Amino acid sequence: MTSTLPLPTLFSRALATASKAANLPTVDDETQELIQSAVTDLKELDRRVAALSLFSSNEVLEDISTRNLVYLFARYVLAEVQNRMKTTDRDERMTVLKQTQVHLRSFIHDLDTYCLVPEVDRALYAQNASSIKDAAKRREVKIKQFKAEKDLRARIEAVRRRRKQMPIGDLFQADFDLIRSLLPSTVTPQVSDDDDDEDDSETDEILREAVLLLLRLNYAQAYSQLESMDQELELLRNAPPPPRPGPPSDDRKNQLREQDDMWKLDTKSPVGESGPLLDSSGKPLRPFTILPAGASDRTRLQSQVFGPGHRLPTMSIDEYLKIEQERGNILTGGGPQSEEQPTSSEQLAMDSETDGTVFGDMKSEEKRQKDEQWAQFKDANPRGAGNTMNRG
Repeated sequence: MTSTLPLPTLFSRALATASKAANLPTVDDETQELIQSAVTDLKELDRRVAALSLFSSNEVLEDISTRNLVYLFARYVLAEVQNRMKTTDRDERMTVLKQTQVHLRSFIHDLDTYCLVPEVDRALYAQNASSIKDAAKRREVKIKQFKAEKDLRARIEAVRRRRKQMPIGDLFQADFDLIRSLLPSTVTPQVSDDDDDEDDSETDEILREAVLLLLRLNYAQAYSQLESMDQELELLRNAPPPPRPGPPSDDRKNQLREQDDMWKLDTKSPVGESGPLLDSSGKPLRPFTILPAGASDRTRLQSQVFGPGHRLPTMSIDEYLKIEQERGNILTGGGPQSEEQPTSSEQLAMDSETDGTVFGDMKSEEKRQKDEQWAQFKDANPRGAGNTMNRG
C-alpha cells in the first residue's frame, strides 16, 4: 500500500505523523507507534527517491526542480524522528545515535554536493564549539552560529508572509509542519484581501526561496545535533557497565540456616509472649527463664535497678521563675529606659504641683512632711559630725 502512494502524499503522511508524535511524551506506547510508522514511511520515501534518481552528483542546484527539491528534507526528518525512539539499555541507545548520525551526515553531504549553503556559513557551522578550549572563542562561535540561525528564521518568516501564510509561532508547532507546507500537494496559501498581490504570492520563485532557506536552517541544526550526539556517545562509552545479576542462592545454605534458626531461642518467634511455651512435640515456641521462688519480688527489685539516682524536678523552669518573681526575688527595670523616668522625689514634687485637686493636696502635704523630716535630720546630724578622722 505504501509503494503505491505518490511521493508527496507519502512524505506528507510521514510529516503529519511525526508532528503529532512531537507533541506527546516519548515514553508513551502511542508515541512509539507513531514514531515507528513515521520511520517506516520515511525509509520507504528515501528508497523510492534513490530508485527514481531524483538527485545526481552530475547536476547542479539549478537543474533540480522546486517540486523535487523538497525531498532533500527526507533524511533530516528521518534522523529527527529516529532519535526519539525509546531504548532500554546503553548499547541500544548507542546504536540509535550512530544510525541517526549517518542520516544527518548524508543530509549534510547532499547539501554540500549542490553548494546550497554559502562557504562562509559552511565553515561557521562546521566548527565544533565544544572542542574549543578557549572559553571566549567558544562563546564567540556559539553567538555567531545563533545569530546566523536567527537571521535564517527571520528570512523564512518574511517569505511566508509573502506567500500569505500564518506566522510559524501561530499555526505551525514544529519544523515538520513547516516542511509539510512546502510540499506540492499541501500548499494551501491563504487568500489576501489585496487581489493585486494574489498572483505574485504563489510564484515558483518564492516557493523555491522558502525551500532553500529552510534547507539552510536544517543544515545548521544538523551540525548542532551532531555535536550533541557526539557528547552523548562519549558519556555512554565512559558510563559504568550495568550491574550483573547476583549468583543463584545455594539450597544447602538455606537449609542449614533454617535448621539453625529452628533451635535458636533468641530469634524472633511468631508466637507472642502470652502464647504457649511448648508445642505438642515439646519444642520451645518462645524464650523463657526459670526463676526460683519469690520471682515477683525479684522482678519488682529488678525494675528499680535502672531508676534515676537523683531527685527528679517537680516543676519546670518557667514555673520556678514565676514563683520567684511573685516573691520579689527578681529585679526588674534598669537600663536606658529607667534613666528617663523620674525618681520618687521628682515624682512627688511634680504631683504636689497639681493644684485644685485632693490628690495634689495630699502629695503637697506628703512633700512638706518629707522636707521637714529631712531638715530635722540635718539639724540633728550637722555636716562633718561623723568624720572623726580629722580631729587632732
